[in-house]
Amino acid sequence: MSNPSRKALLLSGLASSLLYAAMTAFIPLLWDGYRSFSQTISELSAVDAPTRSVWVPLGLAYTVLVTLFGLGVWACGDRNRSLRVVAALLIFNGVFGLGWLPMHQRVVLAAGGATMTDTMHVAWGAVTSMLLLSEIGFGAAAFGRRFRFYSIATMAILFIFGALTFWDAPRVAANLPTPWLGVWERINVLGYMVWQAVLSMTLLRDREALPSQMPRAA
Repeated sequence: MSNPSRKALLLSGLASSLLYAAMTAFIPLLWDGYRSFSQTISELSAVDAPTRSVWVPLGLAYTVLVTLFGLGVWACGDRNRSLRVVAALLIFNGVFGLGWLPMHQRVVLAAGGATMTDTMHVAWGAVTSMLLLSEIGFGAAAFGRRFRFYSIATMAILFIFGALTFWDAPRVAANLPTPWLGVWERINVLGYMVWQAVLSMTLLRDREALPSQMPRAA
């Protein structure tokens, strides 16, 4: 693969993180009743949510960028098995993300209106969480000490705030107050987005020497 093509693919990782961060920051502004502190990101794409029509096409663009980034990481990892695993997970994550089904809004769930799409939404979220943690874990093994410590710290953040999110999640279906749920989830999600952006920039910086000098490149 030529260097310009590989660079474009690696830039997709940075672009996907920036896009998702912008989605979580600005799309809520289109829904007067939405509160980022207390509501989940998934509620922005819920059935009949006023922001769904904006979120869905941008979410599709995000998954495409993640898949392209995975291809770029694969091109960089011909001498690093762990990095190839990260690449495969990224590609699978992007393709898998195309299958997300929407949840229903809180009032509908509380009234007993949950359907199979809500069950599948939870299942997709659980699998995606495992994919993200696996990416970070193999990424830690692929690089040197500094990136490894950073990855471990990121995983710790994801475990802590993922647990807080999980603890509050049942209150969504009951339409009960969740004053900090949105904060916990956004710390969790954006923590991963920053990690992905750092991975992208690391590979862009050292893409020439990467195959033979991976530990030093980190």
